[in-house]
Amino acid sequence: MTGAYELELEGEAATQRLGRALAGILRAGDLVALWGDLGMGKSTLARALIQERLSLSGRPPEDVPSPTFTLVQTYEAGDLSLAHFDLYRIADPAEIYELGLEEALEEGAALIEWPGNLEELLPHERLDILLEPGRKGRRAFLKGTGDWAARLAAVKNEM
Repeated sequence: MTGAYELELEGEAATQRLGRALAGILRAGDLVALWGDLGMGKSTLARALIQERLSLSGRPPEDVPSPTFTLVQTYEAGDLSLAHFDLYRIADPAEIYELGLEEALEEGAALIEWPGNLEELLPHERLDILLEPGRKGRRAFLKGTGDWAARLAAVKNEM
């Protein structure tokens, strides 16, 4: 079963609102693949999701830098570990194993910017979010496999 939605995101605040809404439904084993060109809001969405999940776990707010140079940043949000990957600079898709994607999914959830760089190694079970220019800001296309369909309906209602 798949769930698919299109959302208009008017400005950065709407992109952040989407990230916060997703934080509440994220579970261990989830992979969220963030697609889109440079400047489309992938890092903004990921930051908002991570900050909200940290807040939900009772942790104080903290800076959530983009993992552009470190390639992966990990956050402990209560009972869920979050790994934020930025794969823009990887040269070989197999590098994902060295970066710890399998372990991240066993212990928590993973957000991946530039998931296309994984090619065929990208897991099938995931939530894909494509961000692209829209009429009043950005459009987000969300498509999830498995139980994402029911969970995405709740997110759409929050938007």
